[in-house]
Amino acid sequence: MINREVTLVEPSLDLKSELLSMAEEYQTRGDDRYQAVIQDPTAFIRTLELYSKGIDLPLGFVPTTTFFLLSNNRIMGRSSLRHRLTAELVNEGGHIGYDIRPSERMKGYGNLILKLMLDKARSIGLDRVLVTCDVDNVASASIIRKNGGKLHGQSISNRTGKIVLQHWIEL
Repeated sequence: MINREVTLVEPSLDLKSELLSMAEEYQTRGDDRYQAVIQDPTAFIRTLELYSKGIDLPLGFVPTTTFFLLSNNRIMGRSSLRHRLTAELVNEGGHIGYDIRPSERMKGYGNLILKLMLDKARSIGLDRVLVTCDVDNVASASIIRKNGGKLHGQSISNRTGKIVLQHWIEL
C-alpha cells in the first residue's frame, strides 16, 4: 500500500546512500541499469544535475530532468523528463521514462510516478507527452493507459530489436 507521504525530488547528494541501496537491489536482481551509481554515486548525481541544465550532454541527448520518488526517505523509483524529442526518442524513450525499484513493484508506485511526472511536464510547458514501453511490458502499458495514454503507433527498438509501443498523453 502506498504511503501518503510520497514526493518527487530532484537528485542531491543527500540521496547518495539511498540511491546506492536501490542500485545494489537492482544489481542483486541481475539488472545493471544503475551500474554507474555503484561505481561512483557522487559522479552519477552530479551528471544528472548537469543534464537537467543541458550541460555536457552526450551526442544525441536532450536536456533531461531526473526525479526520485521518495516515501519515508526511501527511493521507490526514478523518472526522467526529456524536455524535447529527437527522432530516436520518438522511436523509443519518449518524453518520460520511469522505473520502480524491484521490491516496490505492483504496489501502485508506477501509476503514481507517471501521474506526478505529467504535472512536471506541464510545468515546463509541454501540452502533450510521448511515453513508450516494450510490447511485452504489460504493467507499464497499463500504467500509461490509466494516465490517459492513447496508442499512437509502434516501432522497433534500435537497442533490443523488440517492438516498442508509442503512447501520447494530452496534458
